[in-house]
Amino acid sequence: MKENLDDIYKIYFHEIYRFLLSLCHDHHVAEDLVQETFLRAYLYIENYKGDKVKAWLFTVAHNACIDHYRKHNRTVIKEQSFFLPLSDKRKTPIDTIVIQEEVREIVSLLKDLPEKHKYAVLLHDFHGLSYNEAAQVMNVKQPHFKILLFRGRQAIRRRKGGEK
Repeated sequence: MKENLDDIYKIYFHEIYRFLLSLCHDHHVAEDLVQETFLRAYLYIENYKGDKVKAWLFTVAHNACIDHYRKHNRTVIKEQSFFLPLSDKRKTPIDTIVIQEEVREIVSLLKDLPEKHKYAVLLHDFHGLSYNEAAQVMNVKQPHFKILLFRGRQAIRRRKGGEK
């Protein structure tokens, strides 16, 4: 590993936080899970042998989230602002409002998706992980990940079109 853990923390903290917030929808739980993620990364850094630190951290974060919800058994959506992109000075306030409305609509459509479909859409479409990286995070093979992503997107399109 070329970077030390402090540099990795500074680089990926916000992405890991947004990912965990998108999964748990609770600011305080997401903060706790970020800390758990980096604690696990510190404890198991000697087991890391890959080139992509980001994918490995997302895997650790995903596993920390799963462990947390196995203990607590319930997910409640509370915040939706985690999908909002960082401010872009070229966008007008109307553009920002339209984007916020679209994000709210997609979040509400994601709410009822099966967990694997929701994770696939979040990892690839919202957090920008490649097919391979997202498949590693979810611990599935890449062709299976593509199927999960397709089904998640298809369900969103159906619901957005008014079908159920």
